[in-house]
Amino acid sequence: MKLAILSRNTKLYSTRRLVEAARVRGHTVRVLDPLRCYMRISSEGFSMRYKGKPVVGYDAVIPRFAASVTRYGNAVLRQFELMGTFAPNPSAAFARARDKLLCQQLLAAEGLGLPVTVFGDNPDDTDDLLAMLGPPPHVIKLNEGSQGAGVMLTEKPSASRGVVEALRGLYASFVMQEFIAEAQGADLRCFVVGDRVIGAMQRQAPPGDFRSNLHRGGTASPVETTPEERAAAVHAAQVIGLGIAGVDLIRSARGPLVLEVNASPGLEGIEEATSDDIAGGIIEYLSAHVAAKPPTRRARRAIPNGT
Repeated sequence: MKLAILSRNTKLYSTRRLVEAARVRGHTVRVLDPLRCYMRISSEGFSMRYKGKPVVGYDAVIPRFAASVTRYGNAVLRQFELMGTFAPNPSAAFARARDKLLCQQLLAAEGLGLPVTVFGDNPDDTDDLLAMLGPPPHVIKLNEGSQGAGVMLTEKPSASRGVVEALRGLYASFVMQEFIAEAQGADLRCFVVGDRVIGAMQRQAPPGDFRSNLHRGGTASPVETTPEERAAAVHAAQVIGLGIAGVDLIRSARGPLVLEVNASPGLEGIEEATSDDIAGGIIEYLSAHVAAKPPTRRARRAIPNGT
């Protein structure tokens, strides 16, 4: 298998582990900075170049780029797809996962358990919007935040209104959710590959914080998930359209609730917490899929020499 990893930094743990896991299994792998990829689009076919050389013959591609380059990175990912490369996380699904509001809407439509979420735009509706959400505490999240950044907890209606007014003054897109107190600052990260959870950890928020993200000082430990939790994680990934996903769940009195579906989940925290070879599981999934995938008509539309 010839694998491309779209990443801007070859030194990142997740990128390095995927490269190592691919090479130890005898595959060819190359890390490509998506911002250095450039494309030719025509009715005759699709081609791409990277630093002056054609990008051809890749069997699979993994997107590992940050939210700040989602638009261009997704265009590159889409070009790979149009050239016949297998993308476990297709560009359309990747874009969906990066939009928290859209994810909540799609997951709710499928009946998955979620914290109650509200969203509105007009300042005149703020009081009624908060009434729809219910009494505080409230969790307020930037729509495109990551790693716990842009997530706030307000404990009084006046504080919620103040944060909402400030964010609207900055023209920021955000959602508000109910706070699940019984979770006690803990959540589960389920790593979904294909149709199963290949690893899971529990993340615990540090004292004085409610965010369990490891980048915010949270701690991680291996956890035994229930069949209901695993089914919810796999279902959530499938609803968004992802073959590889980090699904964050919270344990509540009404069962597992989906907090977020991450299309580019980090490997470091979960591999260290569980000692599982998550990178190896990803590569084996890709290899099996590529081996079973027949050539497609669309693949023949790629221009072989990239010109």
